[in-house]
Amino acid sequence: MKVTLDSTLGTLLDNPQARAVLDQYVPGISTNPLAGMAKGMSLRMLLAMPQAAQLGLTQQLAEQVLAEVNKKL
Repeated sequence: MKVTLDSTLGTLLDNPQARAVLDQYVPGISTNPLAGMAKGMSLRMLLAMPQAAQLGLTQQLAEQVLAEVNKKL
């Protein structure tokens, strides 16, 4: 399963390997209540929200995370 910016946050959080990579790059994202509410949103949609920047999530970081996740899947 290849993940992209069109993959949902929930898809990543539901996969233990992907969740570990996300937590490595954005510490605490898997337990953040805001992330729980955004599980149905694609990464592309999340990046458009100001809250993403507050969590430190940029498009460059998202692409880096996706590349690492795809290596592990």
